[in-house]
This record gives sequence, C-alpha cells and structure tokens, in this order.
Amino acid sequence: MESDIHNQILLYGFLIAVVMGAVANKTNFCTMGAVSDWINMGKKGRLYAWFTAIAVAIIGVQALQYSAGLSLSNTLPPYHTALFAWSRYILGGFLFGIGMTLAGGCGNKTLLNIGGGNLKSLFVLVVAAIFAYLMTKTDFYGVLFHPWVNGTAIDLQQLGIPTQTFGDILTGGSAAGTVNLIAAAVLVIGILFFALRDKNYRTKLENPIAGIVIGLCIVAGWYVTGGEMGREWIAEVEWLDNKPLSVTTQSYTFINPMGETAYYLMDPTNLLRVTFGVLALAGVIVGSFLMSLITRRFKFVWFKDRNDFINHSIGAVLMGIGGVLGMGCTIGQGITGMSTLALGSLLVLVSIIFGSALTMKIQYYKMMYDEEATFMASLLSSLCDMKLLPESIRKLETP
Repeated sequence: MESDIHNQILLYGFLIAVVMGAVANKTNFCTMGAVSDWINMGKKGRLYAWFTAIAVAIIGVQALQYSAGLSLSNTLPPYHTALFAWSRYILGGFLFGIGMTLAGGCGNKTLLNIGGGNLKSLFVLVVAAIFAYLMTKTDFYGVLFHPWVNGTAIDLQQLGIPTQTFGDILTGGSAAGTVNLIAAAVLVIGILFFALRDKNYRTKLENPIAGIVIGLCIVAGWYVTGGEMGREWIAEVEWLDNKPLSVTTQSYTFINPMGETAYYLMDPTNLLRVTFGVLALAGVIVGSFLMSLITRRFKFVWFKDRNDFINHSIGAVLMGIGGVLGMGCTIGQGITGMSTLALGSLLVLVSIIFGSALTMKIQYYKMMYDEEATFMASLLSSLCDMKLLPESIRKLETP
C-alpha cells in the first residue's frame, strides 16, 4: 500500500509541471528554437532565456543545500556519480541534439506541442518512449553501449576525487563546497551579464519570465523530493513491502520518464509504476493544453509529407536513445543537471547544442543547394562555418 506522503510528492510534482507547461507554452520557451534563432538568425533571446533558467536553478540549489539540507549524493539520474562516463555524455548529448532538431523539439517541447494539439509530437513521444524503455528496461543498452562506455569511463575515486562536481574536481574534495559556491557565482554572473547585454532578451519580457519561472520549477522539484518532506518520503517508502519506483531525490527531466511511462502503460493498474517523472510528463502536457485553450492556440497538426514523417521518426529514435545515453535532455541535463554543477551535465549541454547546430546547418545547405549539397559536402561546409575545419576544405559556398 502506498503511503500518503508518496501521493503528496507525486501531486506536487504534477502541479509544478503544470505551471512549467503553461508558462513554457505562453512564452514560447524552446531550447531547440533557441539554438535555431542563434544559428539561423543571430538572435540569442531564447538562448539566454534557457541560460537564465540554468542560473536561477544554480542559485536555488545552492540555497537549498545550505538552508534545507538538500543532498545530491543520491539523485536520479546520478549527477554526482564518481564514474565519469565522458564518452556517454558526449555521444548521448550529440545524438539527442540531432534528434530534437529532426523531431521539431526537445523532450519538453514535444510535451508542449502535444498539449497544443500537435499529433506529430504525440508520435514522437510514442517512438521516443519505446526506445527509452528499450534503453532502460531491456538489454538494448547493455549490448550496444555498456562495454565501450564502461571501458572508457574514468573512476574519479581512484584519483582521489569524490564526485564530478566542479569543486571536487578542482580541489579533490578538500574545499568542494567553497569552490562550488564560487563556480556558481561565476556562472550566474556571467550568464546574467551577457543576457542583459542582449537587446532581443531585454526587449522581450517573455524571455526573462520564462527563464526565471522554469528555473524556479526545477528548484521546486529539488525541494519537494530532497527537502524535509522529500527525506521523509524516501525514508518512509524504503520500509514498504511493495516499493513504488524511482523514489529518490530528483527534479525535472523528460526522456527517461518517457520510458517509465511506457513501462507503466504495460500494466496500468499497477500504480507503483507511476513515478515522479511520469506525472511530470503529464503535468507539462496538461499545463500546455490549458494555456493553448486560454490563448486559443490549440490546433491539430499532422505530417506535411513523407520526408516530414521520416525526419520525425529518426529524430524520435535518436532522442530516446541519446536522452537515456546522456542521462538527460536539454532540461534534465541542460538545466536540472547543470544546477548541480556536475561536469557531465556541462558536457551533455555542449554536445546537445553542437549536435543541434550542426544538423541545422546541414539542413540549410541541403535546402539551398538541393542535389548539389550531398551530405558530406554539407557536413564539411557546416564544420567550416563553425570554424572547426579550415576554409580550404569547404565544398559549398555560404549562401
């Protein structure tokens, strides 16, 4: 029998997610859109909205650690693990970045689109959920990824480093708290400095509002599951004969919960399979749906043609695989993970942005040059644009 506090935690997680979904819908918060604005139009307003959410989440987590006793030693996913699986972070983030671009949005945006009537995103959710399930509940990950991920991972504890936080890596754990506090201050000040200098960010109020509210939602998730109530929740559920799944300190992430949702739907009468993440997914969809009705923007959308269907299919597969491999998405690692000051989260964030930006550039060349723009020619030219290859290798001129 589930405890009352377990149901309370799940309810709070759902309600916070409703707020997140409603605000993200209203302000058009979209991490893939942020990368697109930057790469295609040179506008950074939505990019800085994303980074504002990171800054707010970092401040909130630091405050919770000092005032509410928040511990990040055992989280879902394990952000502070001492096993630094750098290859997993980089490849997972890169695949997810490609996938979200092909699928028209990250995990969070997929849920927002579903709430707005986008049936393409519902299809993406189903496919991504299937592959997230395969990655987490079957031997799919073990066969394809575990051998080389494990083989390339660095055990930081063998180097005398307790965790992969900036503070532990720089000090070996001797002054991690102080260094993490300094790192948090530097990151927050840097983000706000560049954000406030950007006209597109300053002149569109929805950008700072989105960043602040979504950042606070991430902090609220940490507080609910890792504050005083969260610690009571974990301690009480630990003694139950039938334990519900995923009872540990956590905040919002959306790809692994897609797999959890698929797992729950296989046995919908088993409420022990309803996790914080499952209700987070539902909450974002509900919040977006309500805002779509209020603003009268609810509209059914379907695939334009076969290529649109193929792109979304491939993107959904890569999102499901990459999101689990990288242990998070643009929200789960890009904001929630970054709020913990974990180096792995930074690697995933950079890899997601790189994968998305590269895909957008390749798509642009193929659109402008049509048949002349082979994949390799578009790839090489895109890498030249990104200053990662010398101009002498360029195959296509910048339109």
